Amino acid sequence: MTTTDAEGRIRSWTLTPSKPRFIQPPGAVDAHCHVFGPQADFPFSPKAKYLPQDAGPDALFALRDHLGFARNVIVQASCHGTDNSATLNGIARSNGLARGVAVVDPAIPDAELDALHAGGIRGVRFNFLKRLVDDAPKDKFLDVARRIKRLGWHVVVYFEADILEELRPFLDAIPVPIVIDHMGRPDVTQGPDGADMAAFRRLLDSRDDIWTKVTCADRLDAAGPPYADFVRAVRPLVENYPDRVLWGTDWPHPNMEKVLPDDGHLVDTIPEIAPTAELQHKLLVANPMRLYWAD
Repeated sequence: MTTTDAEGRIRSWTLTPSKPRFIQPPGAVDAHCHVFGPQADFPFSPKAKYLPQDAGPDALFALRDHLGFARNVIVQASCHGTDNSATLNGIARSNGLARGVAVVDPAIPDAELDALHAGGIRGVRFNFLKRLVDDAPKDKFLDVARRIKRLGWHVVVYFEADILEELRPFLDAIPVPIVIDHMGRPDVTQGPDGADMAAFRRLLDSRDDIWTKVTCADRLDAAGPPYADFVRAVRPLVENYPDRVLWGTDWPHPNMEKVLPDDGHLVDTIPEIAPTAELQHKLLVANPMRLYWAD
């Protein structure tokens, strides 16, 4: 079945996700997901690198219930640029069960940051993937990071493993807690002791306020389910940094239209990377609640 509609808009998620075998602990949080539109209400950015079909709050919350989550953290999708209206709409419609991460213009006034906070935003995302953004001005990003400190927010950073060392001075200068998306996209075929994961561990060891999302088995493990390379590389990270890890579906899986991920299969990786009830509770409940619902 085609994933592109008559308007050329792409669907990157399956319409029939399986029911996961893993039963999540009560209060589990999907700590990394997105909403797309609906376009009629929340147009996409003219700078968007991809044009998705609508994947709004109703679909997100239906998936949440289907998979057994209780809450969501909605991360601003790059297709919406710095207009966070779609993300704020998702949070507003969640009945208190969602918080968010924004993408902002560095020139944003403090009053608008305050409005984002009132709308449920608790962090700001800096994207360094060249295929998704045209410009990533480190100096302006650092200014934003300094300005959000008063709000108690954190910074989410998205990059690929080959630029980690280049980014280290920038990351070191961020004055608020940091969350690294998808572990900086390591090559999981290298295993837990490979060069990419070793470099990432050095980053985690450099500060005790750097967190990471142990997410996106579908992006990082080309072999597909049961994502054996991903599990082998990531489990030691969860075991060694249990209080600084988060997990999320990444639904609706931007730019994954060639092989649609099954969210049920992704959820079933959780007990493989977090094999004890204590680790599962920290990963899915305690850690995201501490980061996003502390107030």
